[in-house]
Amino acid sequence: MKRFLRENSLSIFFGTIFLLALLGQALTGHAEFNNQQLSNGLPEVSLARYVTSSDFATDVTENWQSEYLQFLLYILATVWFLQKGSPESKELDKAGTESDKDQLVGRYARPDSPPWAAADGLRRTVYSWSLGLVMCAIFFASWFAQSLAGQSSYNQQQMAELEDPVAWGDYVVSADFWSRTLQNWQSEFLAVGSMAVFSIYLRQRGSPESKPVGAPHESTGIEG
Repeated sequence: MKRFLRENSLSIFFGTIFLLALLGQALTGHAEFNNQQLSNGLPEVSLARYVTSSDFATDVTENWQSEYLQFLLYILATVWFLQKGSPESKELDKAGTESDKDQLVGRYARPDSPPWAAADGLRRTVYSWSLGLVMCAIFFASWFAQSLAGQSSYNQQQMAELEDPVAWGDYVVSADFWSRTLQNWQSEFLAVGSMAVFSIYLRQRGSPESKPVGAPHESTGIEG
């Protein structure tokens, strides 16, 4: 058990704090929602009803989709785009998808390589892009879920104000939907860009997201 915890400590750590943060969001969101209900002269709702509501679903999924978009774009952008001096970039002479030899695929696959890396045709192609494909699928799924939950929440507000509800197609081109979406996207893009640039000059000893403390600023594509 100790070995398992040590070898999987990173995923366990982030999984744990994710669940704690989600629980905290549910509790604080529930309290805020009930405060709003009381100020509008409406009855309070239970925690179970709140966490299954469109309001909670919208808040959760709009953050999920922006996070997965961030990583999707970063995974794909770093295939071709470079940043001199950043450990977040590949080495300056390795832009692109690289050779089969560099990627250990086809006849260059090792005995311990994943089976699909040594396969030919579609299987190798799919596996070669599997990380981006899964991230893309999760992004679009969570973005679609956000649009459905957001439409439901928006229409509840519309009806409370004696206004007509809107169709899904009208909602996804509305200012409400894109305001929620873009306020998350811009923060993700800023954070990723900042990380790529800050890591040129700043260090975090022992982190693979940083260069070795003594590495020159212009060193590119090395990890500490």
